[in-house]
Amino acid sequence: MDATDVARPRPVGLADLARIPLRRWRTVLAAVGLLLLLVVAYLVFVPAVYTATTVVVVRPVVTDPFSLPAGGADRAVNMTAETGIATSNDVVDKVAQITGRDVEGVANALKVETPVGGQLLRFTYAGESEQEAVAGANGAADTYLSLRKGMYEDQRAAVLKSYDDTISLVTTQRATTQRQLPDEGSNTGPRTSALLDQIRALNDQLAQLAEQRSKIASADLSPGSVTSAARAPVPSNRDSAPLFVLAGLLGGVLVGTLLAFVREAMDRRVRSANEASEIIGAPLLGTVQRSKGDAATSEMRYLVLALNQWVERPKPVPLVVLSSDEDEGRAQVSAGLAAALAEAGHEVRLGSSPESLEQIRPVLLAAQRRVPPTVAATRPPIANTVATSSAKPAVELVSKPRVPEGVSPPRSMDDTVQITAVRSPRPATAAGTTGAPGTTVGPGTPSRPDDTVQITPVRSARPAAGAPAGGSPDDTMVISPVRKPRPSPGPEAKNGAVYRSGTTNEPPKPSTPAASASASVPVTPVAPVADDDRTVRIGAGLVRLIRDLDSGDDRGLVLLDAPAANRDDRGVRIARAGFAVLVTARDRTRTAHLGRVVERLRAAGVNPVGFVLTRDGRD
Repeated sequence: MDATDVARPRPVGLADLARIPLRRWRTVLAAVGLLLLLVVAYLVFVPAVYTATTVVVVRPVVTDPFSLPAGGADRAVNMTAETGIATSNDVVDKVAQITGRDVEGVANALKVETPVGGQLLRFTYAGESEQEAVAGANGAADTYLSLRKGMYEDQRAAVLKSYDDTISLVTTQRATTQRQLPDEGSNTGPRTSALLDQIRALNDQLAQLAEQRSKIASADLSPGSVTSAARAPVPSNRDSAPLFVLAGLLGGVLVGTLLAFVREAMDRRVRSANEASEIIGAPLLGTVQRSKGDAATSEMRYLVLALNQWVERPKPVPLVVLSSDEDEGRAQVSAGLAAALAEAGHEVRLGSSPESLEQIRPVLLAAQRRVPPTVAATRPPIANTVATSSAKPAVELVSKPRVPEGVSPPRSMDDTVQITAVRSPRPATAAGTTGAPGTTVGPGTPSRPDDTVQITPVRSARPAAGAPAGGSPDDTMVISPVRKPRPSPGPEAKNGAVYRSGTTNEPPKPSTPAASASASVPVTPVAPVADDDRTVRIGAGLVRLIRDLDSGDDRGLVLLDAPAANRDDRGVRIARAGFAVLVTARDRTRTAHLGRVVERLRAAGVNPVGFVLTRDGRD
């Protein structure tokens, strides 16, 4: 990521959305646990419900049961009326007597269903036991059939009584008419013929009434029959207990995910480097694993490389590490940076608040155990060949006889060159006093990493007097190690260039006896040694702890672990004289707090050069 990526729009993917419930897993787990607890409580404390079903086929009452009705089955029997009869009070009261429950409970437990276009009645009864459910369903069906048959019998009795009354009346009329006939032997006349016709009509009427009455009397009054009676075992709601548990689990996950998004909307956290870059407006410098152990790993070394253009400057400026809150791994990042810089050979002054020392010191000690302090290998002292004219030259070539021009001089494997390393001049200090970091000036002083070698050509003795002057392969050179000059204050490097110091034009000074060669001499690890409880040596460098952030000690490379910027403004104040690096913790830093810190930094005239994203070990 570079600075141009900050303002670039970024789509939100499924991975970004999935991180929210994963990081809010406690909310999701609480929702799942709550719903599962409700399901278990329902299964344990709510009584089991057993459901039995009885199916009844409803048949129309006809005189000829083998004849098909002219209309549809649902027209031959009014199923809506039959459903009303099946759920009537008479049926409910009878079922209540059978099951021993109250009428209201039976009315709620009994359900009657009728399929569209059919002549079926399904009696469903929910009881607290299998026996109750079976008895309730079968009792409701039998009661319905009995009630319906009784209704049909009452109707038939009423119709037969009507026919009987009519037949009795017609019979009486016929008897009256017969009595009006003349006696036998009398002359027949028109009146007699009329009476005979009336008697024949009454006989026909009686025959029709008798036929109709016989049909009604012979009709099958059965309203239907039970085709599927309820019997044990019957299903219950406990049979679906695993399904209830699964539903509770899935419902808990769904509800927990919704709650996680609601909490995320109310308490937004930094979920990715792109999101942090959008808030800060600066590029990502590195990602560091947040831990309590060794932080000066390869991640810290790469972070030092990313900060190289601000660290390697002619005039050191403070490097301030800021964060919005204390629990974002800022102290580990500061200690890891200091350890990595010291390992690279820098002298780092690390300032921190007293509450951060407990987190910084273990990291520095772990880095010291990983990279022990080192010193240069020593050699016996060698006399300086430049201080006096009588001393042997530092580099001596053995003169050989000259040969005529155009003829190559004879070569021999015996020709040798002797190179003597000498000590560069030291500042006038007392023997055994402390000089630069990691050295002690005086006899037997170990070499320092900034020792260099200066080559000064000198003329060797000629074989014969009066020989012409000029260059010759026999010339002798003296190689003297001198001190690498410190960079003098000057204009800072532009465009992120790294300052590189060069050599000076001063003539070589007389050197003193040296105890070691130049910086190229191998170093030897030694046991960790600290000047005091505030100094930790790591590799070729050291870290000196500054207990007061406002001490003003700006010698060397100053690295400040500032307190949380939301509560303490000292870090922002010091960053105005240097540069700031923000530390954000993924899934922990609140976006509101981070945005507030960035606004305060910019209001104070501080633009962060970048940010470091810390993450947990499981990310």
